[in-house]
Amino acid sequence: MTDSSAPSTPAPRLSGVDIIRDQLKRLPNKPGVYRMFGADQELLYVGKARNLKNRVGSYAKLGGHTQRIARMISLTRAMEFVVTETETEALLLEANLIKRLKPRFNILLRDDKSFPYILIRRDHVAPMITKHRGSKSIKGDYFGPFASVGAVNQTLDTLQKAFLLRNCTDSTYEGRSRPCMQHQIKRCAAPCTGEISISDYRALTEQAADFLRGKADNLQKQLVADMESAAGQMEFETAARLRDRIKALAAVRASQGINPAGIDEADVFAIESQAGQTCIQAFFFRAGQNWGANAFYPRHDSDDAPEDVLAAFLVQFYDNRPPPKLVLTSIEPGQSDLIADALELRADHKVEIRAPQRGEKLDLVKQAATNAREALGRKLAETQSQTRILAAVQKTFDLPEPPRRIEVYDNSHIQGTNMVGGMIVATPDGYDKSSYRKFNIRDESIEPGDDYGMMREVMRRRFGRLKKENEGRETRPGTWPDLVLIDGGLGQLGAVLETVRELGFEEGELNLVSIAKGPDRNAGREQFFRPNKAPFQLPPNDPALYYLQRLRDEAHRWAIGAHRAKRSADITKNPLDEIEGIGPTRKKALLNRFGSAKGVSKAKVSDLMEVEGVNEALAVRIFGWFRS
Repeated sequence: MTDSSAPSTPAPRLSGVDIIRDQLKRLPNKPGVYRMFGADQELLYVGKARNLKNRVGSYAKLGGHTQRIARMISLTRAMEFVVTETETEALLLEANLIKRLKPRFNILLRDDKSFPYILIRRDHVAPMITKHRGSKSIKGDYFGPFASVGAVNQTLDTLQKAFLLRNCTDSTYEGRSRPCMQHQIKRCAAPCTGEISISDYRALTEQAADFLRGKADNLQKQLVADMESAAGQMEFETAARLRDRIKALAAVRASQGINPAGIDEADVFAIESQAGQTCIQAFFFRAGQNWGANAFYPRHDSDDAPEDVLAAFLVQFYDNRPPPKLVLTSIEPGQSDLIADALELRADHKVEIRAPQRGEKLDLVKQAATNAREALGRKLAETQSQTRILAAVQKTFDLPEPPRRIEVYDNSHIQGTNMVGGMIVATPDGYDKSSYRKFNIRDESIEPGDDYGMMREVMRRRFGRLKKENEGRETRPGTWPDLVLIDGGLGQLGAVLETVRELGFEEGELNLVSIAKGPDRNAGREQFFRPNKAPFQLPPNDPALYYLQRLRDEAHRWAIGAHRAKRSADITKNPLDEIEGIGPTRKKALLNRFGSAKGVSKAKVSDLMEVEGVNEALAVRIFGWFRS
């Protein structure tokens, strides 16, 4: 008989291998995706498998793992599985989950911005040409992707010179009574005022579309023939316009560098790895034209093989982008046939992934590899410089290690109006703009212009949330700052200290520093304040000082921008928006009837009732609101 009052012995904590072995008993021999979780449900890894039981079983074996995989296994506390019909489906699901959830131990494509396109809009009688990014919901012809907005702007600039297509909005087009400056400088044919007929303007539009589809040779030959014909008929003005267009087309083709005759549509990727970092250089060819280049720096572990890094990159890169028919690579990526099948499934056309061994395609890959090598060299030099600077910051503020996340705070207002707080985040890779935050000051008890009160509210909201995120965790979240920099003096630091203590933070749990401008606001004479430390200055040539100044200035820029946006919104706000019962339709009707909100404020109840949608009760409410 056992004594129920005796303290129970806690169950031994299962190791990562034990948890994986337990899951293994119930896994099928089917393809699918698995997820590994650590403490506090932190996602460690997402993987796919042709056979889930065999793949997960490899983690249950002791020994034979890289240091990274062994660490991941030891941290595993739970697993989840999704069974798929095919390995191809598993690969696509894995890529989607990795991009969306960003697991700690996966290879990650860090730059995930969508690429810009050129769009010829077909939803107007006179089509316009513009750059476009995002979903393709507008009716028209899309050409791309281009490597950068700069490449799009350069091409658009030349196309406007060559084809005289409009880039104005439809409302601007409808409101023109005479040609605008674009027509005067020979960059628009001005269909808005009838300087060219709609049929002739549409012919220009089709020529521009043909050029972007790769029919430049035929187009240029036709323009030369038209120019010679016009000159032969003594129509010298027409011949001169055609000559200018031919020159513009020649310029854009010459600016595109290598345009291989055998490649109509392809993406070229070359990978270069050094010192545990990788650069993947991409070239984009569409319609036989070079549409720019871009460099990517995927996050991965130092023991990941280049072919595995390239394979993971390709699947994530094309997760939300249409793949071309040909993908050229400097090395054969891992599971290239499976990746090609996955891309074909998404693109609904044949996709070939090839590492060329000879000819013009190999020359292209070599050029991309040279660019990748040079870009990685520059990146490593910048990283080494940044490492030295962060080491200097660590020494300056007696930090246990170089800071990986620095948060900088500043406030902005004008005579106490439109009060806004701003937070920026800096990491060893530069500014993390996706983590920037602005705080509209909500506390009505704060006196206008009370910088200390504003800082207290910002700290309460930011670090109150951080405290909640950290409750019950074994490790600190990735959003925990290694250094908190406050733009201000001893007063701001005191307000911050008081607030974080109220939130339950212990002494030294946050590394707090305030930076005050020097006498006469001179850069280089800033004073630094720390809790229980004497204020100090850094030598004017100290690299840490220059870095901290840049952080302070970036926070100031961000806070001022947030303040200006709020002020602009207030300026454009209409008093009618604050009256209950007035939506967009009634607001428009009132403004059409009385001309402005001021006009509405002077109207009688009987006049207000004459507006469509305004009954007597609403008219009385409007009349009373302006006189309350």
